[in-house]
Amino acid sequence: MRIGVLGGDGFVGWPTALHLSARGHEVVIVDSLVRRQIDGELDVQSLTPITSPKERRDAWAELSGRHIHLERIDLAKDYGELKAWLAAFRPDALIHLAEQRAAPYSMKSARQKRYTVDNNVNATHNLLAALVELGLDAHLVHLGTMGVYGYSTIGAPIPEGYQPIKIDLPNGDVAAQDILYPANPGSIYHMTKCLDQILFAYYAKNDGLRITDLHQGIVWGTNTAETGRDERLINRFDYDGDYGTVLNRLLIQGAIGHPLTVHGTGGQTRAFIHLQDSVRCIELALQNPPERGERVKIFNQMTETHRVRDLAAMVSRLTGAPIEYVTNPRKEAAENDLVVKNDQFLALGLQPTTLSAGLLTEIVEVARRYGHRVDARHVPCVSAWTREIAERLAAERRPHLVKAAS
Repeated sequence: MRIGVLGGDGFVGWPTALHLSARGHEVVIVDSLVRRQIDGELDVQSLTPITSPKERRDAWAELSGRHIHLERIDLAKDYGELKAWLAAFRPDALIHLAEQRAAPYSMKSARQKRYTVDNNVNATHNLLAALVELGLDAHLVHLGTMGVYGYSTIGAPIPEGYQPIKIDLPNGDVAAQDILYPANPGSIYHMTKCLDQILFAYYAKNDGLRITDLHQGIVWGTNTAETGRDERLINRFDYDGDYGTVLNRLLIQGAIGHPLTVHGTGGQTRAFIHLQDSVRCIELALQNPPERGERVKIFNQMTETHRVRDLAAMVSRLTGAPIEYVTNPRKEAAENDLVVKNDQFLALGLQPTTLSAGLLTEIVEVARRYGHRVDARHVPCVSAWTREIAERLAAERRPHLVKAAS
């Protein structure tokens, strides 16, 4: 297949591009490289020393004999360039990962909130509009988030996208239909993903676009089979409070001897998936597209759920690092259960990679190898969801700053 990986320089995009290229597909990365610019904005770097886009693509060509081209296009701003590339390349499929992906970053200030909405919503809509304008029948696979469902507890498993309901009619009959599971975003970032699924539902219904939406859990892990072949292919690994996912961040803290910071009670239950499984799920989605005119196909892309405090205990046993409970910067329930259906990927043959001491040890070894690249100032999560929480966090940090100064 001819496949465009939009956002293919990123944490999930780069290993996805390599995975698909290794399987013989013609892959083009479309990326504005803004994620690398955000590293500069935050004054932080990937734990792993990622090479330049050219160096990593040249290394892949040297090792595999296959070439991955890069198109520098900002999907949210460069509609003309996007349309011209689509018309020239005429992809069979598009993997849409070109969105600002961090909830904490989306809550830092009004500027990041506005950027996240402008970038994510415009990128998605520009892509959909261009496909319709050009009459392209490319299968669009979008990487969404489990966060569209929210994290409230209702005591029933979360279905894969659609909730069957019954409606009592005035004449006494009952009508049955499926609706999108009620959206309940917990951040500006998650809100943009909720808007995405409304856009997808409309364009599938109105224009017959073939769309698959992957509601993904939190990704953990460092490398895949392809990125592990050569250090020049190494994947980025974020540990900071804005972009570091919870398990990776705890592992970094343990590796450098920093206390494992658990927000609130640590009773938040989250869905997880290993990076290798994330890439494999995208491939399975590509192999099983919806028919033209079919509603959006939605998968829950996750393999297991864990409470944050249980993860911290696991990492503490592995590394010896103490656990420290701190104020939760998020506005969310202190405790929640989470039961999620993922029957579709299992039926398609996914063999989940679940948390194990061996895999966690591998990540800790990577963290220790590059520990000199960690800036401990950026480890804590400081992006607060409300002004009141921000004031509480600032009051907690003040004694530490005074102690450090003395």
